[in-house]
Amino acid sequence: MYRWETTRAALAQRVFATIRSESYDQAAATADTLLSAGLTTLEISLTTPFALEAVTTLVREVGDDAVIGAGTVIDEVSARLAIEAGARFLLSPNLDEQVLRTGHRYGIPVFPGVATATEAVRAMELGADALALYPATSFTPLWITDVLAILPQAPVIPLGGITIQEAPDWIASGAVAIGMGSALTEGDRETVTKRLTELLDRLTS
Repeated sequence: MYRWETTRAALAQRVFATIRSESYDQAAATADTLLSAGLTTLEISLTTPFALEAVTTLVREVGDDAVIGAGTVIDEVSARLAIEAGARFLLSPNLDEQVLRTGHRYGIPVFPGVATATEAVRAMELGADALALYPATSFTPLWITDVLAILPQAPVIPLGGITIQEAPDWIASGAVAIGMGSALTEGDRETVTKRLTELLDRLTS
């Protein structure tokens, strides 16, 4: 699959989950809940213990039914390890040229972190497949509206602290997708399933 095809598949639902857990088992359980409830894209933060093993297991289990990525990929070494583990996209909180180069060398999309128009332009010059606005709690949806007024080609993905209630506003502002963490993933299986169903309905209505 080409990078652009993977990117399109990863962002198709316009939302993906960031799983940052205290243990491998917790991460695996959360991923299972979300995937079973119909989510098609998620990323395992490399801050999670045994995150790479979790990525490998999930990729093997879901095949082409979902897109599993690695998050908090901050340098070339972690990028290469995530790719070897089977990650189908890399997400970073920072803009690191070597992460982009490593991902693209192996045909893997990279969504680097940006927080200014300057960083957005630089990331696109380096071939970023999408731009992760992080942390979104430091901004409002108007940031995307304003940036797209001068950079309409910028594919922005806000993530970090976005709530279910705020999610539609970010999409309405022009975000190509949103990344959601604990606001989506916390709770028991029934709670998370209900929350995800509500979110997907809101984003498609």
